[in-house]
Amino acid sequence: MSAYLVACYDITDEEGYAPYPTAVAPTLVPYDGELIVADFASERFEGEPRKVTVIVKFPSKGAARSWYASPEYQRVLPLRRDHSEGEAVIVNEWVTG
Repeated sequence: MSAYLVACYDITDEEGYAPYPTAVAPTLVPYDGELIVADFASERFEGEPRKVTVIVKFPSKGAARSWYASPEYQRVLPLRRDHSEGEAVIVNEWVTG
């Protein structure tokens, strides 16, 4: 079953964050991660959303966990974590029937 990483965050340091999008993309490939959404101007519909919303599709939660724990991503992660505030979750795809 496919799984999605959903990250919602506000960038606190544009300059420090700037290399992250380019650096993270190649780390997804070995884990079959597919960038579905990357919106840097999320529009408020309900609640207090963050400005950045990113959704990445993985073949499974296990693949998403493996990507997150990978040495390649762990080297890139500080570019986001040190220069933004927010949340990230992994969720299973909804399957009907």
